[in-house]
Amino acid sequence: MKELSKKYLSPNQIITKAYNYCAYQERCQQEVRDKLYSWGLHQEEVESTIAHLISEGYINEERFAKMYAGGKFRIKKWGKNKIINELKARNITPYCIKKALSEINNKEYLQSLQLIINLKKKEIKEKNKLIKTHKIALYCISRGYESDLVWDTLKKQNSEDNL
Repeated sequence: MKELSKKYLSPNQIITKAYNYCAYQERCQQEVRDKLYSWGLHQEEVESTIAHLISEGYINEERFAKMYAGGKFRIKKWGKNKIINELKARNITPYCIKKALSEINNKEYLQSLQLIINLKKKEIKEKNKLIKTHKIALYCISRGYESDLVWDTLKKQNSEDNL
């Protein structure tokens, strides 16, 4: 049986492929590092390529964190806790995470939570109001919204509903 060998990439080919990979969409260092290792590169090559990409502006952790947080919030309606956990999983620094979260408008954040609550209220057919409220809260918390914010919003909505 013939042994498969990895194709050797020259330094120029590595840089060109890495440029293309980073230009396609915003990437963090960890994603690029994983991709470079998947190409069969050794640690020295990987780290020097990453350093080069950072110096050329192809990788910027703060920019990545802001784009990631903004996108996940606006498109997927994720809460801050879920965004934080995902950024931590990508080895993003606490400074960059804080900067990214500061980009999320508080008014829009509350509106997003209220929208999720209202959609979930219509979806859940439970008759018992306490159970229904609990299910909605658990859902919102699982989406990454802070539990105290979720409960405060639900209490406020429930008191308005009773007026």
